[in-house]
Amino acid sequence: MSAASTHTRESIAHRILNGELLFILNGNLIAVPQSWLSAHPGGELSILHFVGRDATDEVQAYHPNHVLKKMLAFSQGPVQLSEDGWVPLLPPIATGWFRKLAPDGSLQWHNESTPEYSPEDTPRSPSSQILLVKKSDASLGSGPSPASIQAPPTTLSLKRQSQHSAAYQQLHKRVVAAGLYQTRYISGYGPEVARYVFFAISSFLLYRNQWFFFSAVSLGALWHQLVFFCHDLGHVGFTHNWQKDRLIAIFLADLIGGVSIGWWVHNHNVHHIVTNHPSHDPDIQHLPFFAITPAFFKSLYSSYYKRELTFDRFARLVITAQHRLFYLIMSLARFNLYRLSYHHLWITRREPRKARGGRWAWWLEVFALCGFFVWYGNVVRGCGPWQKGLMYLLVSNMVPSPLHVQIVLSHYSRSTADLGPTESFPHRQLRTTTDVICHPSVEFLHGGLHLQVTHHLFPRLPRHNLKEASYLVKEFAKEQGLEYAEFGFLAGNGEVQNTLRGVADQLRIMKMVADNGIEEAMKVKGQ
Repeated sequence: MSAASTHTRESIAHRILNGELLFILNGNLIAVPQSWLSAHPGGELSILHFVGRDATDEVQAYHPNHVLKKMLAFSQGPVQLSEDGWVPLLPPIATGWFRKLAPDGSLQWHNESTPEYSPEDTPRSPSSQILLVKKSDASLGSGPSPASIQAPPTTLSLKRQSQHSAAYQQLHKRVVAAGLYQTRYISGYGPEVARYVFFAISSFLLYRNQWFFFSAVSLGALWHQLVFFCHDLGHVGFTHNWQKDRLIAIFLADLIGGVSIGWWVHNHNVHHIVTNHPSHDPDIQHLPFFAITPAFFKSLYSSYYKRELTFDRFARLVITAQHRLFYLIMSLARFNLYRLSYHHLWITRREPRKARGGRWAWWLEVFALCGFFVWYGNVVRGCGPWQKGLMYLLVSNMVPSPLHVQIVLSHYSRSTADLGPTESFPHRQLRTTTDVICHPSVEFLHGGLHLQVTHHLFPRLPRHNLKEASYLVKEFAKEQGLEYAEFGFLAGNGEVQNTLRGVADQLRIMKMVADNGIEEAMKVKGQ
């Protein structure tokens, strides 16, 4: 195909401004139908964050071959590449732009956050912000705003990032050739199932003998371990069939654990693609209880929650002591999972019939959660006096709390910087993620997810194959000059504490500057 028949960067930008959903896959332009946004099993944000970008690495990491082949039907031909690869556009969602129905019934651009790139006048489209244009330059055509497209500002070399991406694709081929996507049902998951059965039977027998405290401990241990299996199911890493994995996950997560797998997948997919981004990653958006970067002091707009994360008086009070409150808050974190689960199901109740892989899944989750309330409610009430029931409720939900500490260890102390759309997939994951070193005898306590770096690069790998894959990833990181971060469990807790304390101290100093001037604040900083 001649260069004249390829899609230019300017033509793609113009089409995006007109509302099309376009991304690059293996040098080809993929046009996503608008109807697929709500139907996409990974959620609409997984698509919106890659509009105008080369999503080859991410798409291949999150989709099996048969899905990749189906995507070819939406290819519109090759794009015009620079000598260093595709020069990315900044997705509209990156600075808060969405398409919404106008009063006249048409879809119009709407900005839901404070623009990062302030134009001289009020914009009607993301052209001068999201696509980073100069109004004085040539027109894109008859689109909503005349301009020419420029490369997004970044401190990263496109050439170097393209090299990382090419090396990652070779690494991916090595992982596939090593058979690491193959699930070892007996040797891999057999011991885990044995633990699940042990904790379930123990909880039942202890409860029947009215040893309620120890029954609650066993039930909490069961929930703790089941989360890791449901994690694999959410990534379609068990049977590698979406329908089968989702059915098993609904039984274990919703019916047994009381947590919506649909919510978790929607949340977790976004976390994976925009890891540690303050405005976009829901896994670090925990105001008013935690802030791992001073960026949250600005009351950021969350593209995930579609609302402002208000940094109010209560948040100021809690954040100044967040390092001291960390373990107390984490001990009750499971109750927040319930809240997020039920809120997600409520706001998605009117989605189209084919939303997120199938409307049947939504209804099945609702029935499964009703079943959870029936059996768990009877268990709590069956303890007798309300004091014992409350004890059972708290203990069973607090025992899994180490899970929440384990999860944040891998990200809270890592970079939260936005390096722009030029950053490659492997560079971003290695920059924002760390492993937790532990002895093989206690790896099951971490569910195999102590190898978070490798998991973030290959999210569909069964957990029991992560260790073997991690050796390949470490070689890759060394060859590419990238940091492969890892620390022990205690050291990791110390790193998280330092991060939380550092942000709390900055907030305290800012308050002292406002109240007493900079000299007093400098004294505090020196202490």
